[in-house]
Amino acid sequence: MTQILAINPGSTSTKIAVFENNKQVFIKNIKHSAEELAPFKKITDQVDFRKEIILNTLRENEIEVEAIQFVIGRGGLIKPIPSGTYKVNELLKEHLTIGYSGEHASNLGGLIADLIAKEIGLDASYIADPVVVDELQDVARITGHPLFEKICIFHALNQKAIARTFAASENKQYEDLNLIIAHMGGGISVGAHLKGKVIDVNQALDGDGPFSPERSGTLPMHQIVDVCFSGKYSKEEVKKMIVGKGGYVAYFNTNDAYEVEKMAAAGDPKAILIENAMAYQIAKEIGAAATVLKGKIDAILLTGGIAYGKPMIEKITQYVEWIAPIKVYPGEDEIKALAFNALMVINKEIEAKEYK
Repeated sequence: MTQILAINPGSTSTKIAVFENNKQVFIKNIKHSAEELAPFKKITDQVDFRKEIILNTLRENEIEVEAIQFVIGRGGLIKPIPSGTYKVNELLKEHLTIGYSGEHASNLGGLIADLIAKEIGLDASYIADPVVVDELQDVARITGHPLFEKICIFHALNQKAIARTFAASENKQYEDLNLIIAHMGGGISVGAHLKGKVIDVNQALDGDGPFSPERSGTLPMHQIVDVCFSGKYSKEEVKKMIVGKGGYVAYFNTNDAYEVEKMAAAGDPKAILIENAMAYQIAKEIGAAATVLKGKIDAILLTGGIAYGKPMIEKITQYVEWIAPIKVYPGEDEIKALAFNALMVINKEIEAKEYK
C-alpha cells in the first residue's frame, strides 16, 4: 500500500489529499487570508509558509507524514513540455521560481512537493501535466503573421486524466483513441486528442476560443485595436476585459454559470441568449476540433464545472451529437488527477520524465 500526498496550490488556498493507492483517505482545502499572504511580494515567496501549513495540517489530522512515499504537486508555468509526470529537479525548480512562462499559484506545486519530500527523506518529488503541456502539430502554431505564434496553454491535467478515465471505461488505451475534450470552467479549452497527443487546442488562458464565465473568448480584432488606442482604458484594463472581467462577468456581473442558468430558466431573455451563445461557441470549437481529427473521432468528452448544468449539456449536444458519442464528466478533480499520475509511475505504467 503506497501513500501518496497530492498538492494543488491556488491563489488563496492550498488543497491537499492523501491517497492509499487509488483510495483517498484524507482531503483538506486550506484557506489563506489576505493578511497572511500580504507579506509575500511574489507568489513563490510563499513556499515555506505553505509547506509548514501543509505539514501542520497533516499532523493535526493524525496523518503520519513520515509514512508518505510519493509526493506530487500541480505543475506550473514552466517552459512548454510534452505531457507526462516529471521529477522535480534543479532546473524545474529554477523555472518555477522565476515563472518561466508567467507567475501563477500553480508554480508553488513542485516547489512545495520538493521541500516536503526532502523533509521526510524521499529521493524525489514530482509534478504532472502542467498547463504548458505542448503537443501541437506544427501547422497549428501558425497564426497568419510572423510576429505572432500560437502558445499552448490549456487544462492539460484534467483533459489528460479524463481521457485516460474514459479509455479505461472502454477497456482501451488512451493512445489508441481520437477524442475531443471540452473542459468548461472559468476558462474553456477544447482539445483535439490524436492517439494520446493534444495536437490542437484553443489558448484558453488568454481568452482564445469560446467565451466563458470570466473570459471574453476570441474578439473582433479591429474593435480590439480601436479600444486599445481609444485612450479610455489602460493596458491592464483591456487585459481584464479579455480575462477576468469578460464573458458572464461582463454581461451579468457574475462568474457563476449556475446563476445565469437559473436566470435563463426563469425566462430572462438576455440570459437565454447569452447562455445559448456560449453553448453555440463551445459547439463550434468542438466542430473545429473534428476537422483537425479529419472526422475520425471515438468520443466527445464534456468536463469541468459547467458540465454540471444540464441545460448547457443539452444545448451543446444538439449541435455536436452527430459527430461522435458524447460522455459527460462533470466537475474537475485535479487532486485525483495528480494521484492518478502518481499511481501510473508507481505501477510502472509510465516512466517519470526528466525536465530539460
